[in-house]
Amino acid sequence: MSSPYRRLTIAALLVSAAAMLSPAVVQAETDDEVDLLRAAQLDNVSGVSAALARGANPNARDGSGETALIVAMRNEAYRVASLLMKQPRIDLEARAPNGNTALMMAAFRGNKPAVVEMLAHGARVEQPGWTALHYAVAAGSIEVAELLLERKAHIDAEAPSGMTPLMLAAREGQEKAVLFLLERGADPLRKDGGFHYNAAEFAAKAEKPWIAKAINDFIARKAQP
Repeated sequence: MSSPYRRLTIAALLVSAAAMLSPAVVQAETDDEVDLLRAAQLDNVSGVSAALARGANPNARDGSGETALIVAMRNEAYRVASLLMKQPRIDLEARAPNGNTALMMAAFRGNKPAVVEMLAHGARVEQPGWTALHYAVAAGSIEVAELLLERKAHIDAEAPSGMTPLMLAAREGQEKAVLFLLERGADPLRKDGGFHYNAAEFAAKAEKPWIAKAINDFIARKAQP
């Protein structure tokens, strides 16, 4: 039997969409939309431009339910992503079936210019559940995390299970991100709603004792008069 502490990797969370699509998700229905999605995956700007000119929906979804913009961000096709962001009908907040948004994917990729551009086009820093800050620190992207906090991201935002960015960074072994969050005021004593672990306990269960020690040392220093 699998241990209850066995976790999905963050890469699996980000890259693989849910196997079953919501009935509300509409996949590519026309050849133009199929062309759009293929071109988006390859960072083919001319191909995307041609598909859009023929009337393709910029929010078309692929077979896994990801929009063209999410596909572009996941595949680091940033020229296409920049083009799509400028489309009048683009839905910057569209979610894949697994909850991913384009901003979350850009944050995980650690692409600060892409994150800046998305925010400039009106993407929301905060989302219910998993947030771009979770994904930035899970990947160890301090620059993106700092930018998101400057834009008023909630440092102790809770995923559906109650996991905070600090807990996720600790579980993923991102020591620099952990220390960054602690220094910026993340709560190391908060517990999630599933396992009822704090960040140090997540690190310990994930076999990253050095992270747990760093967190506990920080707590001890803060407790000193």
